[in-house]
Amino acid sequence: MAIERRDLGTPEIVNTGNSVEVFQEPDRSDLIKNAAQILVTEKEILVDDEMNAVEDMIQTDFNANLVDFLDSSELMGLSSDVLSSIQADIESRSEWEKTYTDGLKYLGMKFDETRSTPFQGSSGVIHPILAEAVTQFQAQAYKELLPAKGPVKTEIIGTRNSDVEMQAERVQEFMNFYIMNVMEEYDPELDMLLFYLPLAGSAFKKVYYDTARDRALSKFIAPENLVVPYEATDLSSAERVTHVLKMSKNEIKKQQLIGFYADIELTGGGTSFTESDISQQIDEIEGQSPSYQEDRDNTVFETHTVLDLPGFEDLGDDGEPTGLKLPYIVTIDESSQKILSIRRNYL
Repeated sequence: MAIERRDLGTPEIVNTGNSVEVFQEPDRSDLIKNAAQILVTEKEILVDDEMNAVEDMIQTDFNANLVDFLDSSELMGLSSDVLSSIQADIESRSEWEKTYTDGLKYLGMKFDETRSTPFQGSSGVIHPILAEAVTQFQAQAYKELLPAKGPVKTEIIGTRNSDVEMQAERVQEFMNFYIMNVMEEYDPELDMLLFYLPLAGSAFKKVYYDTARDRALSKFIAPENLVVPYEATDLSSAERVTHVLKMSKNEIKKQQLIGFYADIELTGGGTSFTESDISQQIDEIEGQSPSYQEDRDNTVFETHTVLDLPGFEDLGDDGEPTGLKLPYIVTIDESSQKILSIRRNYL
């Protein structure tokens, strides 16, 4: 058997003795072309996979505003449900509001000149004993909570040595400097909180990072501006906690420009939130009255609640939704009933 082989690209002739078989090898140019097409296809697939991975990362970003990923119909339904729940929570505490309002009247800070009971022309003066008790509590608590060296004290847990003690001292000095000098609102907000605490029975502080000011803030929340359900026993277990905020349109616009609120047009003028009796009584004591001529104020509800959002459901081991509601922070403009932000509130 004789075999004759020629250059690549030419037919190979094989003599088997009885017959001649010819095998045509592919041309080199065809091989190169096929290899190039395979590389191009693999590159396109790689680019598509990378783009899909980037899109998935954007959608699952923990700090993302989920308003951008929900349909308008879903947002409208969610806004309606949350606002209805808030209104029910406000109505459930009507008796507490009446008691609190009466307590403000008995501070004796306002003289009633038109008193007609128990008889016409009777004295409208109220003894300031309640005001004295409140101010004494405020002064003593302020001295304890905000001493001259600062409110922060460090405690070392575990083995003590010179390095750990020096580190604890540095932390204490920095925290006291930050609270007393950088957080300018800490002192007056704490002083105001201690005045309202004995009157209302509860007072709240909200410590958070403000993106517009690029620093931490510590703000006092008046008890009438924090709304919880009737059945709630504490804030940590409550399924809904609402902070009622008064914000100007310019403040809302700043939050929209930095990307914290969704860039949506707010319809409706000013605030349509009915002022509570507590707010009216405080304004009367202070000799003030709200003004809405310039359409400056908007009522914004920042609600910490639990939701089962479509597309962001809790998934079980089998990859199917479990139906479990997850914690979110939903911010709604009350006058337009539009949702400004929805953000995850779990770890």
